[in-house]
Amino acid sequence: MSKPKILVARAIIPATVARLEEHFEVEHNQADQPWSKQQLGHKLAGKVGAFTTGGDRIDAETLAAAPELKICANMAVGYNNFDIDAMTARGVLATNAPDVLTETTADFGFALLMATARRVTESEHFLRAGKWDRWSFDMFAGSDVHGSTLGILGMGRIGQGIARRGAHGFGMNVIYHNRSRLAPDLEAACRARYVDKDELLRTADHLVLVLPYSPSSHHAIGASEIALMKPTANLINIARGGIVDDAALAAALRDRKIAGAGLDVYEGEPKVHPDLLTVPNVVLTPHIASATVPTRRAMADLATDNLIGFLIHGKPLTPLNPEVLTR
Repeated sequence: MSKPKILVARAIIPATVARLEEHFEVEHNQADQPWSKQQLGHKLAGKVGAFTTGGDRIDAETLAAAPELKICANMAVGYNNFDIDAMTARGVLATNAPDVLTETTADFGFALLMATARRVTESEHFLRAGKWDRWSFDMFAGSDVHGSTLGILGMGRIGQGIARRGAHGFGMNVIYHNRSRLAPDLEAACRARYVDKDELLRTADHLVLVLPYSPSSHHAIGASEIALMKPTANLINIARGGIVDDAALAAALRDRKIAGAGLDVYEGEPKVHPDLLTVPNVVLTPHIASATVPTRRAMADLATDNLIGFLIHGKPLTPLNPEVLTR
């Protein structure tokens, strides 16, 4: 019997490809060639499954080119590259890779917070440019992390991880806003207090964004929200591009309406708004919050488990549209 055909859309860990090849006829992209949306659709033709990353857009147009497709397994916890409604309408299962990156991403969020608060990027550029010739009392004086107020917008697993690090490790006063309030035991574990969004913006010394992207969260932080923040505050985005109005943020950083920002995600990435590249008081990283070797392996393993589980055994692990399974 011939094996089911699947597509691996991006370069991944070679061991993952080998494991997939035990079960499937795999067309891979280990050369990591950039594909247009039309090329992706063409590659998906005749495939029953796809191993995707957050940059591979699966929507009605893509699905129309792939009538045999049954599952797309994202090697990411986020899935705004998936049009879930279109996939469900076509009977295509969507899966993601939650949980396995929670602690690593929380680590990175806190690292980005600290680098922003202590002006690590600015000071490193200064040193590398050969400008450091003497010490001064106010040289790159930043803001304290310990004992300050940590605000978290979006209090899922990653947000809770950041809250625990702040409260237990740095003695921070933790406040948060979420679509729904946490259960009392979770609030206690995080030492976090629920507040409305305006109070969060006005009070936080360090505001970390960890909410999922959706049309309703597009530009959840724009010029009016930034205007509510303290001029000494820092903004950290490890959520998704589009949650922050990057143009408005760049203007606020330039005008010192807030002290600084740390960004791992951007609107239209991998492109970055050019104004963000011209302001010194921002730490910029290329969407690497989950980038440790063990975590990326775990993400790849879970995406693989979803493909094998569904296409071979009929039991995916992390379905996003489980109603497809009942058809």
